[in-house]
Amino acid sequence: MEKRRSISLGMFFRLAAILGVALWPGGVNARDITPWKSKDNALVIDAYEMNIIDWEEMLKDKRIAGFISKASDGLPESFACTGDHGGDTVAHCKTMWRKYAVSRELYQTRRLIARANGLLWGAYHLARPGNPVDQANHFLDYAEPRDDELMVLDIEGLDPEKYMSLEDAAVFAGHIKTRTGRYPMLYTNHVTAKYIATNRDRFPILSRLPLWYARYKPGIRNVFPMGNWDSYALWQFSSATNCGRRRCPYRVAGTLPDIDVNVAAMNAKALRAVWAKGDLLPAKPLDKPLLIATGKASVSVGASIGVDLTVTGSIGRVSSALALR
Repeated sequence: MEKRRSISLGMFFRLAAILGVALWPGGVNARDITPWKSKDNALVIDAYEMNIIDWEEMLKDKRIAGFISKASDGLPESFACTGDHGGDTVAHCKTMWRKYAVSRELYQTRRLIARANGLLWGAYHLARPGNPVDQANHFLDYAEPRDDELMVLDIEGLDPEKYMSLEDAAVFAGHIKTRTGRYPMLYTNHVTAKYIATNRDRFPILSRLPLWYARYKPGIRNVFPMGNWDSYALWQFSSATNCGRRRCPYRVAGTLPDIDVNVAAMNAKALRAVWAKGDLLPAKPLDKPLLIATGKASVSVGASIGVDLTVTGSIGRVSSALALR
């Protein structure tokens, strides 16, 4: 009897990726399995102030098309270390202010180097609890984004005690749009993205921001489409979470394993064309009309509630929803 040759699952994935064969239903195909291995997909580095970077070495990797730097973090630092610091010491306050000044100078230096070498530039705000309008203003004052630079709102999770609430995040995004004419991209993990997508009637702005998706797995089986998101804009696939001395999805020369690496769903030329557009994604119809109680009757409205309410970010208020009809 003739022996049949066996093929490992890993070999199957690699073969499928080479041939471009769709592996799963629902639009997820071979390009969504380790797409960073394809030279056609552009890579983007993102870093915070403590990441060590040898720019001369890193720039040798011609697949790197962009660099996104951490900019602001929560509310702005105090300019004066006087008065009540909520239990903090004056000495620590002064230390934090010096750190803030140094990190901002580092941000400007990195931007100068990146842009001089033809990289796309972007900046992200690490969202914390606290006034979202003040945080948005802090981000714009810190990053000073140019018209061709990407802006990103970083929501790390759903706990409002640790991170900016989704309601405040909508206000943040709306205020950025009011001041710049463009919306930011949304960076978040799978749990938070899924929650926003499932409740997109409550978050009509957040659910339509281009998605920078953090997921440290080789594939995205059964993930997309997710609400209004058909796919990711950027996929953060490598970080200190899954990159070490022995194994790493992608090693970037001139950096340590703690550097974050992202893959775009397109090549560098296509990425440049959409990088800083700041547009909302098209809204998909809700499964059923959203009913809003007005006190006298329930009014049925579409999925576009609050999309243009960018000044105050008051999403889904009854009076505003009715005014859009």
